[in-house]
Amino acid sequence: MKWDLETPFIDEIRVQPEDIDELGHANNAVYVRWLERCAWRHSRSLGLGLDEYQQLDRAMVVVRHEIDYLAAGYLDEELQMGTWIVSWDSKLRMTRQFQLCRPRDGATLLRANTTFACVELSSGRPRRMPPEFIELYGKAIVSA
Repeated sequence: MKWDLETPFIDEIRVQPEDIDELGHANNAVYVRWLERCAWRHSRSLGLGLDEYQQLDRAMVVVRHEIDYLAAGYLDEELQMGTWIVSWDSKLRMTRQFQLCRPRDGATLLRANTTFACVELSSGRPRRMPPEFIELYGKAIVSA
């Protein structure tokens, strides 16, 4: 697989019947769901899942998606979504880069960047990242 950056966190995907739209391919909204799932799985692998978010009263929430849809995914295809944390200010914002690939032919189906902001769960207001976020997300940052 030709990844845009080295050592991605990889989420395996199999295109399901419910992912297919009227045009016969995976719907663009499904790609967004896959982005979210990949980000969550990566965060959990770093030690920051929903339980930790709730204990810390902090969460990283999406404030912007930039998505380039490059090719379609079809029923029963095996895909891989790779993600990297490519920038952050260690205070409030963090950006993830994503790449969706089809291993059978090496095609890239999607490239995306998602910007997240840290919020206090109890109020919904922006708040600084707690030390645990800085430590655990910080060790996963790669250069874009």
